[in-house]
Amino acid sequence: MPLTDPALLHPILLTAAATALLFAAVHDVAVRTVPNVVSLIVAATGLGSSALAGQLMPALFGGGLVFAGCWYCWRHGWIGGGDVKLLSACTLLVPPAAVPELVLATAIAGGMLALLYLALGLALKAAFARRLPGSATPRPTGLLGRIWRAERRRIRRRLSLPYACAISAGVLLTLYNPVPIG
Repeated sequence: MPLTDPALLHPILLTAAATALLFAAVHDVAVRTVPNVVSLIVAATGLGSSALAGQLMPALFGGGLVFAGCWYCWRHGWIGGGDVKLLSACTLLVPPAAVPELVLATAIAGGMLALLYLALGLALKAAFARRLPGSATPRPTGLLGRIWRAERRRIRRRLSLPYACAISAGVLLTLYNPVPIG
């Protein structure tokens, strides 16, 4: 079976996109940015997947609509620029008819992420209140420990959410959901 066979190429493209989305989510948690190269990889795999399915123009139209809506949100400070690029690129991954489902799944995942961060904020506030005066927590030395320390600070200060996590979850739920929403 040649590598250009659509039956083989489509899963390879989706695996590459899923890997890039996982990286985007982890990177967003760690440093609150989404690298442009990740959005480019997702867009390229989405374009390839849409071309294989013969839906390139409808996919580009859907991506343009989502980009316009996300750009509006970015202009008002409701979403980050990296998230705009990532979500717009992700619309190329799903069939054009599933773009509303993608946006809905991403919004639901974002709401769940916000609830998680609110709960973590309450838990950290309670833990901080129980701590003895003058007792200090040792500074973590490992990468995960440093990321968790920075995340705790972001949660306590109610800073931005790592929305690439919600976008990645929305895309994966849309692509691998056996029961369509709606």
